[in-house]
Amino acid sequence: MTPVTESRTQTHPAPIIVAALYKFMALPNFDALRQPILQACQSVDVCGTLLLAPEGINGTIAGSRAGIDAALNSIRELLNCTDLEHKESHAVETPFYRMKVKLKKEIVTMGVPGIDPTQTVGTYVAPEDWNTLISDPDVIVIDTRNDYEVGIGTFQGAIDPKTETFRDFPSWFASQPDLRPDALAGKKVA
Repeated sequence: MTPVTESRTQTHPAPIIVAALYKFMALPNFDALRQPILQACQSVDVCGTLLLAPEGINGTIAGSRAGIDAALNSIRELLNCTDLEHKESHAVETPFYRMKVKLKKEIVTMGVPGIDPTQTVGTYVAPEDWNTLISDPDVIVIDTRNDYEVGIGTFQGAIDPKTETFRDFPSWFASQPDLRPDALAGKKVA
């Protein structure tokens, strides 16, 4: 088990910004970034959890507008990554009460040795093009979310691997001979 660095912080009187972020990038000395990132977030009263691994960063943080902006700027500077993107939502209460920066083997757990998400990636699909893509009869849609999330709702015609966690997906996929590249006959997988 990896050690967790955490601290308690205060609640925020103003509306809360919640920022979800991830970036696949080579971080060979990721463990050396834990304390500086933790301190950068704590110093501006930002709470949440960030995962650091050799393959990048992933997590969600929350705080005031000024706090989130300052924390993200510090994280970008510490990672030397000006293109670190994030998505924002708002909350009326602080969803997190402490700041944690955890060291992990992977930021998205697959458990497959040799996979390097900084090298092997699929084709990016813009949000406005997603519905057109999955409506194409030559596209096979696989809903890779866990069974709970798929139970809430899924894409019409999507294959449900019935996985409990995303970590289960690689073994399910490997057991599907119809989804091997030589069996797809020109179809795409989304």
